[in-house]
Amino acid sequence: MATALEIASAYGTELRRGSIVLGVLSRLNTPKYGYSLVQELGQYGLIVEPGTLYPLLRRLESQGLLISEWETDGSKPRKYYSMSVTGSEVYDLLKADWKDMIFSLNNMISED
Repeated sequence: MATALEIASAYGTELRRGSIVLGVLSRLNTPKYGYSLVQELGQYGLIVEPGTLYPLLRRLESQGLLISEWETDGSKPRKYYSMSVTGSEVYDLLKADWKDMIFSLNNMISED
Protein backbone atom coordinates (compact mmCIF):
# COMPACT_ATOMS: atom_id res chain seq x y z
CA MET A 1 0.00 0.00 0.00
CA ALA A 2 1.26 3.48 -0.89
CA THR A 3 2.23 5.92 1.83
CA ALA A 4 0.48 9.24 2.34
CA LEU A 5 3.57 10.99 0.96
CA GLU A 6 3.55 8.87 -2.21
CA ILE A 7 -0.16 9.48 -2.76
CA ALA A 8 0.16 13.23 -2.13
CA SER A 9 3.14 13.37 -4.48
CA ALA A 10 1.13 11.74 -7.29
CA TYR A 11 -1.77 14.18 -6.81
CA GLY A 12 0.68 17.08 -6.60
CA THR A 13 2.09 16.04 -9.97
CA GLU A 14 -1.41 16.08 -11.47
CA LEU A 15 -2.09 19.56 -10.08
CA ARG A 16 1.23 20.82 -11.36
CA ARG A 17 0.78 19.37 -14.84
CA GLY A 18 -2.38 21.37 -15.44
CA SER A 19 -1.03 24.58 -13.95
CA ILE A 20 2.11 24.56 -16.12
CA VAL A 21 0.02 25.40 -19.21
CA LEU A 22 -1.36 28.48 -17.47
CA GLY A 23 2.11 29.49 -16.31
CA VAL A 24 3.60 29.08 -19.79
CA LEU A 25 0.83 31.07 -21.45
CA SER A 26 1.20 33.82 -18.86
CA ARG A 27 4.79 34.43 -19.97
CA LEU A 28 4.24 34.35 -23.74
CA ASN A 29 2.58 37.70 -24.27
CA THR A 30 5.98 38.61 -25.74
CA PRO A 31 8.12 36.21 -27.79
CA LYS A 32 10.50 33.98 -25.84
CA TYR A 33 12.70 31.04 -26.70
CA GLY A 34 12.57 27.83 -24.71
CA TYR A 35 15.55 28.24 -22.40
CA SER A 36 14.64 31.82 -21.49
CA LEU A 37 11.13 30.60 -20.69
CA VAL A 38 12.51 27.85 -18.42
CA GLN A 39 14.52 30.51 -16.56
CA GLU A 40 11.66 32.97 -16.29
CA LEU A 41 9.23 30.35 -15.00
CA GLY A 42 11.86 29.31 -12.47
CA GLN A 43 12.17 32.89 -11.21
CA TYR A 44 8.50 32.67 -10.28
CA GLY A 45 9.02 29.33 -8.52
CA LEU A 46 7.55 27.22 -11.32
CA ILE A 47 10.36 24.79 -12.04
CA VAL A 48 9.86 23.17 -15.45
CA GLU A 49 12.40 20.85 -16.98
CA PRO A 50 13.27 21.42 -20.66
CA GLY A 51 12.16 17.84 -21.35
CA THR A 52 8.70 18.84 -20.15
CA LEU A 53 8.58 22.32 -21.66
CA TYR A 54 9.59 21.65 -25.27
CA PRO A 55 6.95 18.96 -25.93
CA LEU A 56 4.37 21.24 -24.27
CA LEU A 57 5.35 24.15 -26.52
CA ARG A 58 5.03 21.93 -29.60
CA ARG A 59 1.61 20.69 -28.43
CA LEU A 60 0.34 24.21 -27.73
CA GLU A 61 1.58 25.31 -31.14
CA SER A 62 -0.14 22.37 -32.87
CA GLN A 63 -3.36 23.34 -31.07
CA GLY A 64 -3.07 26.85 -32.47
CA LEU A 65 -2.41 28.52 -29.10
CA LEU A 66 1.16 29.53 -29.93
CA ILE A 67 2.99 30.78 -32.96
CA SER A 68 6.70 30.38 -33.47
CA GLU A 69 9.41 32.01 -35.49
CA TRP A 70 13.06 31.13 -35.96
CA GLU A 71 15.62 33.84 -35.34
CA THR A 72 18.89 33.09 -37.11
CA ASP A 73 20.67 36.43 -36.71
CA GLY A 74 22.40 35.57 -33.42
CA SER A 75 25.25 33.22 -32.65
CA LYS A 76 22.87 30.25 -32.77
CA PRO A 77 19.36 29.85 -34.20
CA ARG A 78 16.54 30.14 -31.68
CA LYS A 79 12.88 29.38 -32.02
CA TYR A 80 10.76 32.07 -30.38
CA TYR A 81 7.23 31.34 -29.21
CA SER A 82 4.38 33.74 -28.50
CA MET A 83 0.64 33.48 -27.98
CA SER A 84 -1.65 33.51 -30.97
CA VAL A 85 -4.97 35.33 -30.86
CA THR A 86 -6.65 32.04 -29.96
CA GLY A 87 -3.98 31.42 -27.32
CA SER A 88 -4.71 34.77 -25.75
CA GLU A 89 -8.43 33.97 -25.64
CA VAL A 90 -7.77 30.56 -24.10
CA TYR A 91 -5.37 32.13 -21.60
CA ASP A 92 -8.03 34.63 -20.49
CA LEU A 93 -10.57 31.81 -20.03
CA LEU A 94 -8.11 29.61 -18.12
CA LYS A 95 -7.07 32.55 -15.96
CA ALA A 96 -10.70 33.21 -14.99
CA ASP A 97 -11.22 29.50 -14.21
CA TRP A 98 -8.04 29.48 -12.13
CA LYS A 99 -9.12 32.52 -10.11
CA ASP A 100 -12.56 31.00 -9.47
CA MET A 101 -11.01 27.69 -8.41
CA ILE A 102 -8.48 29.35 -6.12
CA PHE A 103 -11.21 31.44 -4.49
CA SER A 104 -13.40 28.37 -3.89
CA LEU A 105 -10.58 26.16 -2.64
CA ASN A 106 -9.17 28.85 -0.37
CA ASN A 107 -12.62 29.23 1.19
CA MET A 108 -12.91 25.47 1.71
CA ILE A 109 -9.46 24.83 3.14
CA SER A 110 -9.50 27.93 5.35
CA GLU A 111 -12.24 26.21 7.38
CA ASP A 112 -9.75 23.55 8.57
